Amino acid sequence: QVQMVESGGGLVQAGGSLRLSCAASGTFFKIDSMAWYRQAPETQRTLVATIFSSGSLRYADSVKGRFTISRDNAKNTVYLQMNSLKPEDTGVYYCNAIIQLQGSNSYNNYWGQGTQVTVSS
Repeated sequence: QVQMVESGGGLVQAGGSLRLSCAASGTFFKIDSMAWYRQAPETQRTLVATIFSSGSLRYADSVKGRFTISRDNAKNTVYLQMNSLKPEDTGVYYCNAIIQLQGSNSYNNYWGQGTQVTVSS
């Protein structure tokens, strides 16, 4: 069984910074891509940033230049450094990983429990 455990959310003033972490644990073969999504109240969950196993990065236009996604493969952990935060960055942030289990050729989608980020103006 695979678990994704997040940490690092909180309340911050506009212009401030936060760093989110998400560690995958359990028995699996390998992790492909890892990503962060966010969901504001009464809106759909949207993709914030992705980091592929190749090291390639993708960002939503709204966070380019402010957020940085990274991963530590030895720790099976993905990070999201968020700088110059704005009130519109407020929401629940979810980590996501595409993981191949032991003895399987397919990849499964796993989610963290979500962590609240609130940016005050």
